[in-house]
Amino acid sequence: MTAAVLNSLVTRLSPPPIPAVQAWGRSYTGTHGPLIDLSQAVPGYPPHPDMLKWLGEASSSVAYANYGPIEGESVLRTAYAAHVSELYRAGIAAENIHITSGCNQAFICAAMAVAAAGDTVLMSDPFYFNHETTLSMLGIKTGFVACDAEDGFVPTVEAVEQALVPGVRGLALVTPNNPTGAVYSPERLKAIFDVCKQHGIWLILDETYRDFLLEGAGAPHGLLNEAGWEDNLIQLYSFSKSFCIPGHRLGAITAGETVVTEIAKIMDNLQICAPRAPQIAVAQALPALSDWRSGNRHEIDTRAQALREVMTGLGGWRLEAIGAYFAFVRHPFAERSSVEVAEHLAKQAGILAIPGEYFGAGHTEFLRFAFANADAATIRQLRDRMLDFSL
Repeated sequence: MTAAVLNSLVTRLSPPPIPAVQAWGRSYTGTHGPLIDLSQAVPGYPPHPDMLKWLGEASSSVAYANYGPIEGESVLRTAYAAHVSELYRAGIAAENIHITSGCNQAFICAAMAVAAAGDTVLMSDPFYFNHETTLSMLGIKTGFVACDAEDGFVPTVEAVEQALVPGVRGLALVTPNNPTGAVYSPERLKAIFDVCKQHGIWLILDETYRDFLLEGAGAPHGLLNEAGWEDNLIQLYSFSKSFCIPGHRLGAITAGETVVTEIAKIMDNLQICAPRAPQIAVAQALPALSDWRSGNRHEIDTRAQALREVMTGLGGWRLEAIGAYFAFVRHPFAERSSVEVAEHLAKQAGILAIPGEYFGAGHTEFLRFAFANADAATIRQLRDRMLDFSL
């Protein structure tokens, strides 16, 4: 008998990195105190009590136990369109919004909408690993825009232009960035958007962490005010981080009505509709919990400041970039890979971090710290552990 063959586009992928890293932590003996988990980007504080109440009410309602609209609940599409319009000072309508089950699903929908197997989508390098694996399993080729430490890991216009080859259908960027934390300025995003327009390609802009930009930063960019933005821009977002509900899987796409229509075809086959109860709860929370979300922004900035203090003069460790949820840290062990360093750091020092090479083979000098997971007091415990750490 001949065994059936699995899809090689999937089997060639490595196992998910987060569980692998967390497995290292199970070998930690507790020598330096409790495990400090800086691996997965999850909010290090609970949802607002009102959010939990609204989730419970919607979840227990018969009204939301059946299928809902593919594009999302109208109450959330309307509320989120108003939120985006206010933030970006733009005229966004509910018809420009498609609700998804998390931002990873939003990316899958966007990628499938703009590219077919054999086409190419560009990403920054370093890249968010789920974006790369998504494209790979869809048979979409990946190209890379080099982002260097000397430039703060922000892509330059020249690097984007150098990466353009025949068959490129889109450029996927994340700002504030995962894994580096780098924030792309409105001016840089406008310049990159202009390149995309010039070459007739899509800019897929993942802004999952935009709610953690510094207070008073203003609109992250002005692209939604550009004439004809609908022809080249697809914006992605996640409600998980702002509202501390990653387990409820809720994201959003802002795009032209034509794109939303095409994505509905994809979504109908992926999931039919995003979870309904969280949509109803978030529609209430968007206007009601704005002050609470602002307070969380301040808390995350406090944690970032604590990490900056920790990393100052830290025996060869160097903070190369930081912002929103993440920091990209250069380790001092030049002859060791980031996988080796991260594994031993977990097992010996009780610190979980993601190896840099998981975000691209050329980044083995780095580790990603998801510092938003830990409060400032916990982050300050890193200093002694890292000073004592050796290989």
